[in-house]
Amino acid sequence: MTTVEIFYRYTTPPTASVTLALANTRDVYGIRKLSLDAAARTLRIEYDATRLTAAAVTKLVRQAGLQLAEELPLIPPPAPAEQSATVA
Repeated sequence: MTTVEIFYRYTTPPTASVTLALANTRDVYGIRKLSLDAAARTLRIEYDATRLTAAAVTKLVRQAGLQLAEELPLIPPPAPAEQSATVA
């Protein structure tokens, strides 16, 4: 088993029916965990990459009715270094 995570930002908060449909995706062999963060409007999915591809997972989420804006990197880019002011 190869566990992989994929991270999405969604546009519209999920309705009750969309939330139920997302919960039902856990019945798909290979989906291990779903985590919704309503405040950040993100969805994190852990899946078995030997059973599913990222494209298949994305298709499942879209079929559930969640409107995806983008796939996000799991590791955020580093913050830009602060430039120090020089005194002449």
